[in-house]
Amino acid sequence: MSETLLPTMGVGSYAAPGWFTELRRHVRDDQLGEIDARELIQDATRVVVDDQVDAGLDVISDGEMGRQRFVFEVLGKLSNIERVPPKRRLGIAGYDKAPSFIASGAVVAKNGLGTVEEYLRTRAIVPDRPIKIALPGPLTFASYIGAGERSSEALIDELVAVVRDELLALAKAGCEYLQLDEPGLAHTPHGLSFVDGAKAINRAYEDVPGRIAVHVCYGNNAGRPMSDRKLAPMMPALEILSCDQLLLEFATKQMSDVELLGELGQTFDVAAGVIDVKNFYLESPEDVAERIDTCLKHMPAERLAATCDCGFSALPRYLARQKMQSLVDGAALVRGRL
Repeated sequence: MSETLLPTMGVGSYAAPGWFTELRRHVRDDQLGEIDARELIQDATRVVVDDQVDAGLDVISDGEMGRQRFVFEVLGKLSNIERVPPKRRLGIAGYDKAPSFIASGAVVAKNGLGTVEEYLRTRAIVPDRPIKIALPGPLTFASYIGAGERSSEALIDELVAVVRDELLALAKAGCEYLQLDEPGLAHTPHGLSFVDGAKAINRAYEDVPGRIAVHVCYGNNAGRPMSDRKLAPMMPALEILSCDQLLLEFATKQMSDVELLGELGQTFDVAAGVIDVKNFYLESPEDVAERIDTCLKHMPAERLAATCDCGFSALPRYLARQKMQSLVDGAALVRGRL
């Protein structure tokens, strides 16, 4: 973790370069060789890491170039799930067009989820910078997998084990900053309550060494959420999480619910979302500084980090770069006053 006051960081995913998006289609159409595909991901990762370093982010991520849209590529690493047709194929992108699956047996990831490779690839590019690796949590996986003829409890237990094994493998590889992305907590699957969902998340990182963060957002498929954007109903669940840091959306909600940081900041470090990634409006550094100042009315600077509401994957790269620079410059304004 960065020693800087008010450290800046992304959430996880970054805006893919246009050439990378185009060439991935050639990979899917089997028009590139294995070496070509590997170099494609390596080159894209280097580009997005360089973007973060150039902007001055304090904590670097790999940008999730090895995945397609956050969770969907990682689902392909799981065994004993069968894809079902989407409910809608025509029209605009949305959650009802996203891949979904049914469990046909015990769900496992025999070869892991691929995040160890992401970490090692990033570490080779920036060996002297704090690195954070994010991966979907068990609730978010469960949001796209039906239990079929098996019980939901068994499915969630298996997904907890899959995520836990991946976190342990990351820690063993040397990653000290681990993040679970859980839009699934705001929109709990399989009829779970918020509190039961939080208990499942806790089991996924129990006794895992390192700094553990949990990102709770409201979804970001093509810039659209999937759940009610109220933080207060989730508070009993958030309060029982046993992680070190929470990453929470505020900018897209015009900083509503920010007063809840007063309570959360007594237990957790918080990375507050002060950049709206679901909006093409480009925040100025002064906008960002004002949002950070609003957070500081409710919690101490020593426990606060500045981030974006969610990943940058739904934005074009040029705009993501500009928003990221505003994040860094806005935090610097506040840091200078402090």
